[in-house]
Order: sequence, then C-alpha cells, then structure tokens
Amino acid sequence: MINGQIREKEVRVIGADNEQLGVMPIEQAMHLAGEEELDLVMIAPTAKPPVCRIVDYGKFCYEQKRKEKEAKKKQHIVEIKEIRLSPNIDTNDLNTKINAAKKFLAKGDRVKMTLRFRGREMAHMANSKHILDDIAEALADVAVVEKAPKVEGRAMTMFLVEKK
Repeated sequence: MINGQIREKEVRVIGADNEQLGVMPIEQAMHLAGEEELDLVMIAPTAKPPVCRIVDYGKFCYEQKRKEKEAKKKQHIVEIKEIRLSPNIDTNDLNTKINAAKKFLAKGDRVKMTLRFRGREMAHMANSKHILDDIAEALADVAVVEKAPKVEGRAMTMFLVEKK
C-alpha cells in the first residue's frame, strides 16, 4: 500500500536514508514524504505499529523485482525421477537401472524406485522386496533411503536422496 491507501492512524516511519524517524501520525508521515517528493510505502503491515518507508515507489518496485529474480536464479528445483522395475528383472538390467539412478542422484534429484506387480506377481510381493533392498545396498555409497519400501496398490515404492 502506498500514500493514500494506508488506513492506519499511527505508523513507524523509516526515512529515505534508512534512518528511523519514529512513530508518528499518518498525516505527519505523508507530509514528510510530500516534502521530499517521494512516496510513503507500507513495508510491514503486520507489525505494531505498521512500518512505512519514505521511498521512490517506482525504484522500490524495480529493486524488489531484481531481488526476486536474483533469488530465483540461485535456487535449484529438486525433481523426482521415477525408475520402474518388474519383479523378474535380470541382473544386468538391474545394474542399468542402478546406473541411471546414480546419474539422477548426482544431479541432485530424488529417485523413486517403483517395483510394479502384474497378475500372479501380486501373490509374491513379499518375495520381491529384496530387489529394492539390493538397490538401496548398491547405492549406499551415494544415496540414503528417504522412504523405506512400501506397498501401494499394485506397486512397491522406495525413495532415495543424495547422501550429504
């Protein structure tokens, strides 16, 4: 909120040079901002009393956008990569899946290992848990099990994250 949009009776004012001007009535704060030909901008509406700053509003908006853009540039979005397996997977195929998981973990992504069951495989779910345990053991040097193997419908899932 800027200038006339502010409906508080008293506000804490910060000057154009970032010095504290203290708590004052809104009319006096508006007058100070008018003298300097700047705007009165509310920066902390939840504080008691609300905090307002005397600043050029256009420049203030530009600085805010630039800070947000800079923060966005530095953040890394963690994706969840899913690797699907079947209970009757061969050793070489399993090694290929493990290598793919290592690549995903090296990039900083989380890996969801899904062991899917079809038809009669559903009757032997407990016997296939060792496949996910073997994967966790093979990736123990680079990954940590974030969520232990758990049966969800027709699939058994496990989440892995990069070791810190």
